[in-house]
Amino acid sequence: MKAAVFDTYVTRKNGRVMHFDIITQEGESIEHVIEYGKEYLQTKNEEGQVLSSKECRFCHIEMATNEMETSILNKGYFILEMEGCRDA
Repeated sequence: MKAAVFDTYVTRKNGRVMHFDIITQEGESIEHVIEYGKEYLQTKNEEGQVLSSKECRFCHIEMATNEMETSILNKGYFILEMEGCRDA
């Protein structure tokens, strides 16, 4: 499956920046991608933080791994946590 990667930066409630990729099936609308990002933020107790097309930008297309594809087929997206996503 070809997957679209959206590079995303969100400022957490504590002021630190979260950097993560939202990975979806190729052709997904930015509106859906942003909703997926907001759903992910809720799992991190960061609901309500600003997430728009300014913080979330299309980056590239790549072939999805098996893990990514399973997640995309089950819930529409896969999150690849990069920086500042885990509580330290």
